[in-house]
Amino acid sequence: MLTAVAGTGWFVLSGPVMAEAAAETLPLPPDVPRLADGPEYERCLAMIRADAEGARGYAEAWEQAGGGEGARHCGALALLGLGEPERAAERLEQLGRSSRSSATTRASVFAQAGQAWMMAGDGNRAFGAATMGLTLTPNDAELLLDRAVALGTLGRYGAALEDVNRVLEIDGERAEAWVFRAAANRHLDKVDQAADDVARALALVPENAEALLERGIIRQLKGDTAGAKQDWERAVALAPDSATADLALQNLALNEAGPQRR
Repeated sequence: MLTAVAGTGWFVLSGPVMAEAAAETLPLPPDVPRLADGPEYERCLAMIRADAEGARGYAEAWEQAGGGEGARHCGALALLGLGEPERAAERLEQLGRSSRSSATTRASVFAQAGQAWMMAGDGNRAFGAATMGLTLTPNDAELLLDRAVALGTLGRYGAALEDVNRVLEIDGERAEAWVFRAAANRHLDKVDQAADDVARALALVPENAEALLERGIIRQLKGDTAGAKQDWERAVALAPDSATADLALQNLALNEAGPQRR
């Protein structure tokens, strides 16, 4: 499941970029899908943030001792913590296929695999992982959003819009989904619809940095340079150490440089 990963980190004024926010750390304890019970699993997961190398070693030893799915899951997440998202994604996919856990848990593992593929810069594999998860839980809003992000990085904005529309049918109060829809509509040259979408997002969460980033882009396209600057500066102030802030700063620099640099 994505966090602010989702925002308009897909796009800057000059065109699509990889979803930088996907480089955020995957959800770790207590938010991971639970593939096992017991103190070994809890200890291994708890180690990942502070000592990923130690967690990998613990997981390997535990797997050799019969740790099963819990050991393999922890080992995959430890690889992610060590900066090896491709290896982590491959292992998470394998686990999602082979696990005897519930469909919901397996779908969550595929979601983690998809996020890891995004961190590895492979939108196609991320799309595939999210799709595998959706075969298990077709109405999973988080997975639909994950797949929409992957589709956006591939320039498949129409398909991304379809997934986002499904999310909003499930839960129309999700501000991040309205931001996604605004970005997709903008890339489909439906700027007025995009403006309406981002307004819905900001009505739900007025201080949403991703929505302000997107509204700034839309305002720039509509010729409101001052409004765009105000939105981007506010986005930076709200989330200074984020991919959203990085993109807002890039847009501010492009705005300052003038039309010839965009």
